[in-house]
Amino acid sequence: MIELIGVTREHPGGVLALRGVDLRIEKGELAAIVGPSGSGKSTLLNLIGTLDRASSGGVHVAGHDVNTLTDAALSALRAVHIGFVFQHFHLSPGLNAVDNVAEGLLYAGVPLRERRARAREALARVRLTHRLDHRPHQLSGGEKQRVAIARAVAGRPGLLLADEPTGALDTASGEVVLELLHELHSGGTTVVVITHDKDIATALPRQIRVRDGRIEEDLR
Repeated sequence: MIELIGVTREHPGGVLALRGVDLRIEKGELAAIVGPSGSGKSTLLNLIGTLDRASSGGVHVAGHDVNTLTDAALSALRAVHIGFVFQHFHLSPGLNAVDNVAEGLLYAGVPLRERRARAREALARVRLTHRLDHRPHQLSGGEKQRVAIARAVAGRPGLLLADEPTGALDTASGEVVLELLHELHSGGTTVVVITHDKDIATALPRQIRVRDGRIEEDLR
């Protein structure tokens, strides 16, 4: 599903965020990329999610050579193959849960009626059928994150990238979110969790520990 070969990422001013990273994540894995602030894990997320390009080295995602794709092709790749979950939800305040999820399918070219049907299906997967018509201000933090997960999986992507998915939640809500990620993995989705929390990382089958732009340890 993911292969990085000798990847470096240099930011303006000569700052090296990644230094010759080799990484392979197979289809169907559940893995954590874990490290402190400034370790390079967010840069890894951006490269794996095709939100940024490597300065050098090879990046392959879902069978595609990212370095050879145009920006339009990268957008299409994200729309079809990759779902994102972020720490701060990024929900549209004026839309209810169904339309927030359906909005995520807009760029995949799915007709409106089907978008809403798939949104309801995704919200049922995260156990929010009783909140379909609620707007973000009417939802708890945990419920907002579950809407965000539903939005990420409504397009049925093969890869789900979760960036600090429990960072803004209380312990109980965080446990529910992690349970949902395990369920999605059990259903065949490749799930990669980016976190600074070692407890979350050690609860997953694989921990990729990053420090100073390098993979320090890869535990399975």
